[in-house]
Amino acid sequence: MKDGPDIARIGGLIGDPARANILSALMSGKALTATELAVEAGITGQTASSHLKKLMEGGLLTQAKQGRHRYFTLAGPEVGTTLEALMGLAANKGHLRTRTGPRDPAMRTARVCYDHLAGDMAVRIYDSLETRGFLTTSSDAGGIALTETGEAFLATIGVDLLPLKAARRPMCRPCLDWSERRNHLAGAVGAALLSRFQQNKWLRREPDSRVVHISQKGDAELKALFPI
Repeated sequence: MKDGPDIARIGGLIGDPARANILSALMSGKALTATELAVEAGITGQTASSHLKKLMEGGLLTQAKQGRHRYFTLAGPEVGTTLEALMGLAANKGHLRTRTGPRDPAMRTARVCYDHLAGDMAVRIYDSLETRGFLTTSSDAGGIALTETGEAFLATIGVDLLPLKAARRPMCRPCLDWSERRNHLAGAVGAALLSRFQQNKWLRREPDSRVVHISQKGDAELKALFPI
């Protein structure tokens, strides 16, 4: 491909196993130090610094300095959405890591995908919003949008849409869920919903993990709010 976006460069950056592990670790949405990312990738600190430099130059990571430490995060929600879609493609084609563990079922039930909810419950929420006419197709960057009834519904559960509309980020975006292989909701609304569920204490983040635990009350409330 002579003209157009250079997907080969992006593919090369993501395709290295160590860099893939670094990017996957940052899918939790948390900022991590180079030392922490070296541990996640199973590499030395010096090697991690080299990989981090390449990822930053490629526009996939950003860093912030605090005291003597540098903290790294994904460069934006579009990076997280792309990584989740690649995970879904890999799972669909049978390219799975052989190591499994007790966290795997929990990851499939509910997890953080950068800054929004993913997993079985997130897919349920997306399906419920769509089948009830709260989402519609759109020519905007996200490809989908809230209907008037959708906006009214979110207001009833305490989601303030005014600051979200003022931001440059797409309000709604479908994100292919790697475990369910169907869409969950990303974008500003997806992030706002995760934040609201946490405020209500329906969800609890597992420390140093993407896993999200849904309380018994939260499970009942979410299923009532988002029926299928």
